[in-house]
Amino acid sequence: MVDFIPPAKPIIGEEERAAVDRVLQTGMIAQGPEVKAFEEEFAAALTAGRTAVAVNSGTSGLHLALLAAGIGVGDEVIVPAFTFAATGNSVALTGATPVFVDIELDTYNLDPARIEAAITPKTKAIMPVHLYGHPANMPAILAIAEKHGLQVFEDAAQAHGATLNGQQVGTFGTWGVFSLYPTKNMTSGEGGMVTVEDAEVARRLRLLRNQGMEVQYQNELVGFNNRMTDIHAAIGRVQLTKVADWTKQRQTNAAALNAGLRDVKTPVVAEGAEHVYHQYTVQLPEALVAQRTELLARLKDEFQVGTGVYYPVPTNELPSFNVEADLPNTKIAAASVFSLPVHPSLTSGDLERIIAAVNTVVEEA
Repeated sequence: MVDFIPPAKPIIGEEERAAVDRVLQTGMIAQGPEVKAFEEEFAAALTAGRTAVAVNSGTSGLHLALLAAGIGVGDEVIVPAFTFAATGNSVALTGATPVFVDIELDTYNLDPARIEAAITPKTKAIMPVHLYGHPANMPAILAIAEKHGLQVFEDAAQAHGATLNGQQVGTFGTWGVFSLYPTKNMTSGEGGMVTVEDAEVARRLRLLRNQGMEVQYQNELVGFNNRMTDIHAAIGRVQLTKVADWTKQRQTNAAALNAGLRDVKTPVVAEGAEHVYHQYTVQLPEALVAQRTELLARLKDEFQVGTGVYYPVPTNELPSFNVEADLPNTKIAAASVFSLPVHPSLTSGDLERIIAAVNTVVEEA
């Protein structure tokens, strides 16, 4: 019996465990010096030195950053529907309305050509997602935003280190948010990081994450308890030293999959883009879309290859939103894509087995 190849595999080693133990020995467990150091190191490594504000999850980061940028009741924010629900949820939690726009079917990112038709007098911002680790078309989105006087926010939850024309994601808009969930390209156990251009937005973020306080018991506004602990920051600081090498391995693994897979559409990389392959997502040919569930079950049961489907239900169609929208590419992607293992722990033998399994299952379907 061959070992199961999981679709994702967090890498936690002795250095991470030692970092946690070091913090526990200090007795300073809540937000403290480790968080401050992590913020500074993250900003320097991944967002060209922008101000970084650590929070307890990527979703918290999106929510607080929207509030800090002035988004609230009566506003509209343009978002893709083909992504995790946290993107739309974070807008709704501010009291604003997410307006769902279709994607490009090559990169699975927000389609700039569909944005202007969705702009209304209530529109305040555009929030693309750098989905699967591929940067969205930021030059086109920024041009539309400038034309209409809108802010641009970046959901970079899956895109640590991705670049477009040499510029790191999380540095194009008013702010960018990265997730540090265990299955992301790097983790802090749980957590998020907001990277901010404007000092006042950064200050409001710090207030919002800490009950509205910068000075204890001097609450300036109504805030939340969304702080990151020093335990989580210590893990994140170690992971930050490793993520560049892990990204190179993901890219090497993706290249091997690209070279070997047949009869499925492999990931497209736009000109000038650096894809960091949080997910390696392929698309079935139209004739096999109805068989996706059975094909993935066969990959697991017969070949011990794990897969994931991200995202089978467009956000606008979830019961939590239930909004009608004309999103043909979103529907196609939701019905036809699946993601294969690409994580840094894969061996050359694993990659060969994944390629052989997918080719066999698709060709025999």
